Amino acid sequence: MMSVMKTARMDRQLLISTLLLAGAGFLIFMSASLGLLSRDSVTFGSIAFRQIFFGLVPGLIALYFASRTHYLYWRKISFWIFLLSIVLNILILIPWLHIGFSHGGATRWMHIGSFTLQTSELLKVAAVLYFAAWLSSVKERVATFKEGFLPLMAIIVIVSVLLLLQPDHDTLVAIIVSLMAMYMVAGGQWRWVGALAVAGVLGLGLVYMTSPYIASRINTFVHPSQQAEGAGYQIQQSLIAVGSGGVTGRGFGQSIQKFNYLPEPVGDSIFPVAAEEFGLMGCMVLIGLFLFFTLRSFVVASRANSPFGGYVIVGITTFMICQAFINIGSMIGILPLAGIPLPFVSQGGTALLFALGQAGIMLNISRYMLK
Repeated sequence: MMSVMKTARMDRQLLISTLLLAGAGFLIFMSASLGLLSRDSVTFGSIAFRQIFFGLVPGLIALYFASRTHYLYWRKISFWIFLLSIVLNILILIPWLHIGFSHGGATRWMHIGSFTLQTSELLKVAAVLYFAAWLSSVKERVATFKEGFLPLMAIIVIVSVLLLLQPDHDTLVAIIVSLMAMYMVAGGQWRWVGALAVAGVLGLGLVYMTSPYIASRINTFVHPSQQAEGAGYQIQQSLIAVGSGGVTGRGFGQSIQKFNYLPEPVGDSIFPVAAEEFGLMGCMVLIGLFLFFTLRSFVVASRANSPFGGYVIVGITTFMICQAFINIGSMIGILPLAGIPLPFVSQGGTALLFALGQAGIMLNISRYMLK
């Protein structure tokens, strides 16, 4: 029989891959930020300052403390974290409270003094923690409709309502995929997953017919060259940047597209900047880091000494890799254009803070493994 082992240290390979992703992401971000020098609305210094002191530094602190906090503690408070995330995501949608604010037609952030919090970042990790706690409590009964699929649907409905009102369709897709992965790993029924997939396709059709914004994104994906100066501008400029990088790239800091060509060069469009500067080889290294991080995380999940720990890692890792796939895929034209950031790389102090904090939880789980 396998015995539980408290390792002397957290898993080194998972730690190194996390730090490499954070380090590479910060270098790419700093280079992409130089593109803001030609824009009057923001300054390089302000963007860099916020990424460092509201994202990287507190993120590393969160990683350290999360890696030192026994992961079963999160199971005890998972319901309250989920409840808090629901409340915060409701509050930003109430105009007269003046808590939430909008950008690019979406209301996803709330003011906390000079700090801004993207409430969906808390919602996604809260949903994973709470569903992991539920799955570990019902055990083999997860295969039943009442105690397995019905709770999954309840969480998906709650998350869907909150994120569709903001709206944040891309984050919603990534959360649903991560919850479904957890459900299947726990022993859920394939037939219910199939039914959910069919419902998702029908829902996408409904959104296409009722949301001009989503319809425009899908139409641009199907016919990108027909709206090269309009809805298709971003993908056209992205493909130019990726193609310009060639095999080895122009060199660090030498991207041309980040200057007044690529929309959001430090945000959603940061991957094309990296592709232009580091070329195909650099892109392969970055994607390789994401893949190694994913594979190592799943190895740790398979050796976790409790179902809860394994489910948490599956949920967090699936969300991150799904988010990366959506971002990169949309920037190279194999997926419809998305507004989701690249984990560890794109601008967003809250996103980087939560990404490193979640990595810390996984690192703590790696301290307690089966031999």
